[in-house]
Amino acid sequence: MHRVGQVADMAGLSVRTLHHYDAIGLLKPTHIGENGYRYYDRDALLRLQQILIHRELGIPLGEIGAILDDPGFDRLAALQDQRKRVEREAERYAEMLRTIDRTIADITEKRAMNEADLYSGIVDPNKQAEYEAWLVETYGPDMAKSIEASKQSMKDWTDADMAGAMAELKTIEEGLAQAMRDGVGADDAQLDALLERHRAWVGKMWDKPCAAPAYAGLADMYLSHPDFVARYESVAPGFSQFLPKAMKAWAGRQG
Repeated sequence: MHRVGQVADMAGLSVRTLHHYDAIGLLKPTHIGENGYRYYDRDALLRLQQILIHRELGIPLGEIGAILDDPGFDRLAALQDQRKRVEREAERYAEMLRTIDRTIADITEKRAMNEADLYSGIVDPNKQAEYEAWLVETYGPDMAKSIEASKQSMKDWTDADMAGAMAELKTIEEGLAQAMRDGVGADDAQLDALLERHRAWVGKMWDKPCAAPAYAGLADMYLSHPDFVARYESVAPGFSQFLPKAMKAWAGRQG
């Protein structure tokens, strides 16, 4: 059994963080002594490890508890899956590090570098295929047709076209995130103008109109995949929940 301060030191956390995890029911101490000290056994330490791994993989705290408390949760299977995911990222980061080193050498030592190698390891070539496979598995074979149609619509896009589209998306997302920070509710109709722009952007990517039901379905997708959750949390803490809720609220207002 370890006292809360010992656990905090081992995990590199503050005692206050462990108190917070206790308060929200995410990690309860195994025992509380008569002196009021919190004590944690090995099983609690392993649960904390899972909490921290899920957090580092971009899963919001509010979802981690549900994952770990699911009767079907298998700690060993989760670790094996997490190991594969971290290993893939480690390999990509190692390649990115080599690319950075080669670029520094190119600049400082005038070593000629193949321009095709400038981006090695920076963009994960497997991610797009992974997302597409996940979409088809989750939403069925019709999704494969939609993905192919979207690819065909964008095959003639220039780099400038893509840069412009991504700049537009960033402006929309930053506007919605600022509204969230300003205290605007996700179901507030004053978000409609920005949400309409977002929906139009999605339609442009799809090369077909994004109807209200499809927009609501997209919101469910954003909530379902940890990579999307992580991306939207990087825009602003809480945005991964706010944006899908706002999208579904907009769709609901369309009758």
